[in-house]
Amino acid sequence: MSPGKQASNSEAAAPMAAGARLESMRRRVRLSRVAVLTAIAAGPIALCVAVASTPTTVQAATPNKPTAVRTTAAAADPSGYAQLFLSAWLRSSTGDETSAQARLAQTMAPDVDLPAPASDAHPGPQSVTTVRTAQRGGDAWSVTVAAQYADGSVRYYAVPVIADRAGTSFAVTGAPGVVAGPARAAVPKSPYGVTVPEGDLSSAVGEFLAAYLTGAGEVDRYLAPGVALARVSPAPYTAVAVQQVSAVEEAAAAEKVPADGTKVRVLASVEARDAAGRWPLAYELTLKARSGRWEVAALESGAARDGGVR
Repeated sequence: MSPGKQASNSEAAAPMAAGARLESMRRRVRLSRVAVLTAIAAGPIALCVAVASTPTTVQAATPNKPTAVRTTAAAADPSGYAQLFLSAWLRSSTGDETSAQARLAQTMAPDVDLPAPASDAHPGPQSVTTVRTAQRGGDAWSVTVAAQYADGSVRYYAVPVIADRAGTSFAVTGAPGVVAGPARAAVPKSPYGVTVPEGDLSSAVGEFLAAYLTGAGEVDRYLAPGVALARVSPAPYTAVAVQQVSAVEEAAAAEKVPADGTKVRVLASVEARDAAGRWPLAYELTLKARSGRWEVAALESGAARDGGVR
């Protein structure tokens, strides 16, 4: 074939190939339209299927990696179990294994012998209280329990206990041992070093505590806006008298109520009275100045540790 005829055939083939591709694209578009129209007539579900079947380029979203959450099983506290055992054990005797206390002690610690008190021994303790719990390793614990007797004496016992981490099973693994009581910790210097004289602040404290403890008047009238505090009910005392008020901040000792928003923390020592006698009590309070008066902003549950306003 001559070069001229080859060129002529190539030029003729190009438009034919382009036309074929164009016709193929048109056919796909027509089919897609027909599918969508048919799906609309069939209903919403079919429409979704038709749209999904239409050629579309979609980039798959990268799934988010799950966030690792670490959970630490809280170790069970066997203090109550040890306290219950020691109370039953101290009130039981080898001469009366069928008593309720002896049977309870033997159920909790089958391998532990019961005591054998003398006939003239003082009765069982008035109260039994856990004072220290220490984990010795793994599931083993040592619980220090104090037993107080009617004559005021106190004995401390170390009770060995094992406990699973779920806190669903316990066992006393051996006889209790008498140990020395815990040492007394050093008491830090009180942050309440400012003496508050008689005046607006001490009066506000006294009136609030009287309403709080005796029911004389409404507690709300002494509270800062937004503060909710219910009084003690039923009222335990008939009268409350302020003995001393000390503060952390110097502003508490000012003769006049300072600017609005000023906060001070105070320690109020009071004497409460009822039919049974007089009782020295102490309360930590946060007060806030507003409109020339002091209002109670919080009844604190613990001592302040620094000099800044919280």
